[in-house]
Amino acid sequence: MISALSLALVTLLAAGAAAWRASIRLRPLLSGRPSLRKDVPVRRAGFLLREIGLHRRLLRFRLSGIIHAAILVAFVILLSGILQAYSKAFFPDFRGWDAIAVVQDLAAILMLSAIGLALYNRLVLRPARFKGSNKRDALVILGMISLIVLTMELEFAFHIIADGQNSPYRPVAGLLATGLTPLMPSVSAAQIAEQVFYWAHIASILGFLVYLPGSKHFHMVVGFPNVYLRSREPRGRLPTSGAEPAPPTRITELPWKGMLDLYSCTECGRCQSVCPAYAAGLPLSPKTLIMDLRNNLVDTALGTPAAATIPLAGGVISAETLWACTTCMACMQECPLHIEHVPRIVDMRRALVDEGEMSPLLQATLVNFQKYGNSFKKPARQRPAWTKELPFQVPDARDEPVEYLWYVGDYASFHPLVAERTRNVAKLLHQAGVSFGILYDREKNSGNDVRRIGEEGLFQDLAEENIAAINECDAQRIFTTDPHTLNTLVNEYPALGLRKDVVHHTQLLHELMRDGRLRFRPTGTGQRVTYHDPCYLGRYNGRYDAPRAIIRDLGFDLHDMPRCREKSFCCGAGGGRIFMEDESTLERPSENRIREALALGDISLFVVACPKDIVMYTAAIENINASDKIKVKEISDLFAVV
Repeated sequence: MISALSLALVTLLAAGAAAWRASIRLRPLLSGRPSLRKDVPVRRAGFLLREIGLHRRLLRFRLSGIIHAAILVAFVILLSGILQAYSKAFFPDFRGWDAIAVVQDLAAILMLSAIGLALYNRLVLRPARFKGSNKRDALVILGMISLIVLTMELEFAFHIIADGQNSPYRPVAGLLATGLTPLMPSVSAAQIAEQVFYWAHIASILGFLVYLPGSKHFHMVVGFPNVYLRSREPRGRLPTSGAEPAPPTRITELPWKGMLDLYSCTECGRCQSVCPAYAAGLPLSPKTLIMDLRNNLVDTALGTPAAATIPLAGGVISAETLWACTTCMACMQECPLHIEHVPRIVDMRRALVDEGEMSPLLQATLVNFQKYGNSFKKPARQRPAWTKELPFQVPDARDEPVEYLWYVGDYASFHPLVAERTRNVAKLLHQAGVSFGILYDREKNSGNDVRRIGEEGLFQDLAEENIAAINECDAQRIFTTDPHTLNTLVNEYPALGLRKDVVHHTQLLHELMRDGRLRFRPTGTGQRVTYHDPCYLGRYNGRYDAPRAIIRDLGFDLHDMPRCREKSFCCGAGGGRIFMEDESTLERPSENRIREALALGDISLFVVACPKDIVMYTAAIENINASDKIKVKEISDLFAVV
């Protein structure tokens, strides 16, 4: 006979133990820095239901997504089996629910099949993204879930034997009963076996409950609030520097949402699989970075001596790991739990900058930004030097009204490989009759990379000077050829006072073509080309279509690479990486990307829409000796105007 009192006692003990283990781990969140995530609760709830219910990100990795969806569906159904087990104890006349018995049996088969596939995926296929994950923990969890399901079905099977009557509502348990009946010497033996597997079922449920808070599967609890509380700020916007406290130097100084991120990690490795730094052999895996931070948080919560005193930057996470990041945002794009890797990395970089812990080259570059307003060590009067070879005068937007203010950027102004493309854009706009001007010597670097390096004060200085110069102009819109600049003008300057519509030059050129202002003739004649989505144009700001429309309108046969649009693979320049040494890489991300383009087959042109991409991919083609196979072209290179 099932004892309701015994069941209540063991359940209370297990629930108390689980709650105690969870509370210890979650206690640091109570003292974490604030994270304001209380807006639009209905929208947040709707997003959570769609994201979890539809498995939108999980299904990007098809097999793993299907496995997870099957386990989730089966788990939800089998919750009724847990409720049924408790109902037996507290309501002696309870005999189960025939209406859902068949669904429970089928859910058991679905769960065990999904676990079998999960084991095959983890032990046989062994995707590279699992490297560094806690294999033992995953196997323990899969084993415990299997035990819950198997003990439930065996309990049902022995109930059928003891009852002496097979149930049409229990097809799986009925088959088990048929096979087990010869092993039962009597009805009482079957009744005892039913009781044994009932309590085994309860024990496996409660064991899972107690184990859960200390495992990576704690995401089953904290993952839901983590997705609900995701940042709704534009992806390209870091917290406003003027209101920011000092960078967190210890794990307990993180925002509480940052701590919740750490407990939400499933160690699935999706972030690792798309990380350009990891692919290049640099000492960064977004997954193990989160795991290392989480381990330090757990040690701190458990009172491990000295854990709370270990510095985050250079301690928990090595400086080499932090400087490897290109801030491409691919990790955050793929994470199914919406963990915010990049803001944590930038925060820790800020601490390194405060301590002066960076390479001499990067330090010299920051000095150039501070002294000259650019990374090229060029005086301000040389910024408009690229205009001297134009057959017309480019207006100073501070002196006369213009339709467009062109924020040119450093590479587009100073790099000889890019300056010719800058002049191409100017000629196209002039031919289309566009009124545009520049800031001349008042323009400085927008600060996008400066900020992601972690130099908050310098970013603030650059932003204030640039916004003051822009506000002197009478211009209807701003455009730029540089996606890094675009991101800062669109996402970060508004918080500092800029109120202007900002577009990328591909959007502007496409508008001019569509409106008939820019007359052109097709130059492609069906030539096969591919296009690279810059991280800061595409993944950061969602601008994918205009470049492709231009390429097709010009008569080229566009073939996207497998990693395109939001899955585009970073060139390796972002986050200040272009100012750092890369001798330790196994293969530069830009070289990896060119090989991907060559693998498409008869592709002759690699089309880009970012000044840094021109530099990075031209060098990559030379490095892999592919100059006779493929050429880098900026969008403006493709035009032949009439």
